[in-house]
Formats: sequence, C-alpha cells, structure tokens
Amino acid sequence: MKLASSLRWHLNVTVLGSAWLKWDRLRLARKLRRPWRHPHLGPPLLTSPRLKELISRHYLRGRFANDRYPVAWVTSGAPVEVLVALGYFVIYPENHGAVCGIREVGDTMAAHAEAAGYSPDLCSYARADIGAALSGETPVGRLPRPDLLLCCTNICQTVLYWYRVLAEHFGCPLVVIDTPFVYDQASEHAVTYVERQIEDSVAVCERVAGRALDSRRLQRVTSRSKEAVALWGSVLQCGMARPTPITAFDAFIHMAPIVEMRGEELTVAYYRALLAELRRRVDRGIGAVKGERHRVLWDNLPIWHRLRWLGELLAEHQVAMVASTYTNAWGELAELIDPARPIASAARCYIHPILNRGTGHKLATMRRMVGEYGVDGVILHSDRSCKPYSIGQVDQRSRLAGEAGVPALLLEADHNDPRSFSEQQATTRLQAFLEMLAA
Repeated sequence: MKLASSLRWHLNVTVLGSAWLKWDRLRLARKLRRPWRHPHLGPPLLTSPRLKELISRHYLRGRFANDRYPVAWVTSGAPVEVLVALGYFVIYPENHGAVCGIREVGDTMAAHAEAAGYSPDLCSYARADIGAALSGETPVGRLPRPDLLLCCTNICQTVLYWYRVLAEHFGCPLVVIDTPFVYDQASEHAVTYVERQIEDSVAVCERVAGRALDSRRLQRVTSRSKEAVALWGSVLQCGMARPTPITAFDAFIHMAPIVEMRGEELTVAYYRALLAELRRRVDRGIGAVKGERHRVLWDNLPIWHRLRWLGELLAEHQVAMVASTYTNAWGELAELIDPARPIASAARCYIHPILNRGTGHKLATMRRMVGEYGVDGVILHSDRSCKPYSIGQVDQRSRLAGEAGVPALLLEADHNDPRSFSEQQATTRLQAFLEMLAA
C-alpha cells in the first residue's frame, strides 16, 4: 500500500503535475510579454504566472497529500509554524472559500450547506467550506481529508463553531487556541495564556503526526515565516509610490502564499521575486493604473466574485486602490516574530491581528495608511457575512470624513456570496463617490 501511494504521488505530483505546471507557467509568461493594450490598466505583473504555478502546485499536492503527509485544516490566523515543522500538509478553508468566490461558485457551494440546514446569515466562507465538505465538490479538484483541525479564535468566533462542525463531520481531533480580545495592548497574562495553549497543542499535533517536534526545525520555519511576512510588508509599501506599481486588487491575489504557505522557502523566494519586480517598476515609473489621478484605501475583505469588475470600474476613472487594511494585516506583525523564541513570540504575534483588536485600533490604522499612501478617499466594504470586520464602520466612515477630511464610502456587499450583491446599486454609489473625489 505504501509503495502504491508513493508511486501515485511521484507520478501525479513530481512528474506529470510538475511538468504540466511548468509548461503552463512558461505559456502564460510568453503571453504576458506581448504588447499590452488595456485602455485603463497598466501591464500585468510578470511574476503572476509563477504565483499561479505556486498555488496550483499547492492544491495538486493536496489532492494526493493523504498518501504522503499528515493533513491539518487550519484557520487563517492560526500559529501554523508548529504544524509545518512537524511535516503537516496544511489546508486553509478560508483560502479555499476565496478560490470558490473567484471561480464564481461560492453561492453553489454555500447552497449545499443551506440545503443541510445552515443559515444563509452565516459567514459565506463557512457555508462554502461546509458545503464543499458535505458535497465533495470543489473547484480545486479534491481536498485532502484532515487528520487534525486547528482553530484559533483571533479572527472571529464563527470559526469555533465552524470547526466543530468539521470535527464532527470528519471525526478527527480539534485543537482550539483561544485568544483574549485586545482593546489596547495585550497583557502579559493574556500572552502567557495563549503561549501555554500553543505548548499544550504540540502534544496533540505530535501524536497525530506520529513524530516529535524538532526545536531547531521549528526555529527555521519561524525564521522563514518572519522573512516572508516582512517581504510581504515591503511589497505592500511599494503602493506608496506614485504611480503605484501594484493595486490592492493585485495584492488580494498575491497574498495567497502568505496566508496558506507561511513557513515555506518557496513563499520567501516568491516574495523576493515579486518585490524585485515592483521596485523595477517604481524606478521606471510603470503604474498599475494608466494616468493615475486619485488613490483610495479599501477596508475589509475583498468582494471576490467582483474583483475584476470593481478594479476596471475604478481604473476607468483613473482611480488606483493603493492599499487595504486586509492585506496590510498579513504584513504588520513581522517584528513580533522571534525565531529564537518561536512559541513565545507566536503567542504574542497571533494575539494581535487586526480582527482581535478594538475598532479604535482599526480607525487609527486607516488614518495612518491614509497619510502613508497619500489616499484621497476610503471605501469601507460593509460585508454582510463578516460581522467582526464590519462592526464600527459607520462611525469609522464619519470620523474619517469629519476629522481627517477624507471622503469615505460605505459599500454593501458580501465577500463570497453574489446573491447578497447588487451591481446596479453598487455602481450608483461608486459613481457618486468618484464624482466627489474628482470635485
């Protein structure tokens, strides 16, 4: 059986899969080098084919991962470095939900969950993921069955109930890392509380993996995470240039490795290449939006099923969306990661994400980004099914407009469910907002 599994992995992943993905990357790279004729958008990033290969290889390996690795499904804000150091293949259901949204099947996946009795008011990521688990359908071919679930509550409380559903469905162990909410700065007691939970989780992760955690390997993985997070922060800072060489729409796509492949050398190598390309574009004055006139900041998750539509609508008006609080959240905590103290620093780092802090912190973050990125306006996505990210936005919009003098639009939609989005209504509100910027 082990020989058959090894042969299946070698044939499908190492030989056929790798060859096809390399051919596809080269084909796309040749295509991108042709003359670019889009009327409003600048030339695409030449590292994009490499990103597609990286993500496709990840999901290809996932199809056959149960033959070769212990598999863990984790929340996006979980301390994943322990799992990577133990040799787990890691799947992020939220990232898979985003893929469903981009492929415009998020509502189809959600409908399977709703047919089983789950409320349409639940997070559309959760509904898409539960629907995929119940139906076996997915746009990535096949997801590996989890041997372990790791849930960290630093992004929302929905994940706790979501992962309990998954644990019951798959009949596998569930590890929960509970993170106290941070209103200002985390107390030492709170950090110690999280640190002890991570330490306790190691024993469960070791038992399921069938191996002991190597402290030196954990330090190496943590070092790669820190470097990747720092590189991602530098990538986003390129958006401060005028014209910006990268928009938040680009960043929404290029953030995939920092979410689902932290701790891997391929992720570090990819962001080095992306950063080098962006710096060349800054030096040459190549903008992501032709004739950039206005710059806006985005708050909340993207509208995955309308990324292209919204990007082209803004670009048509020479508006560049130069930054996002969502993508920024994955690059702002690099300084808290300490490879010499991987578990202690993980506790401090993973307790401080933007969604585990007060609304005043998010407002302060937006004010800072408005200044750093030279922003003329802010679009706050009032996300129907992500309440933790959307709470406080009415006050934040008023304060940005009243105290900072920055026009701010509240745009109602859902990050993954097109049934909760009206393109006509959104267009009307966006046009009024764009007229305000141009006045």
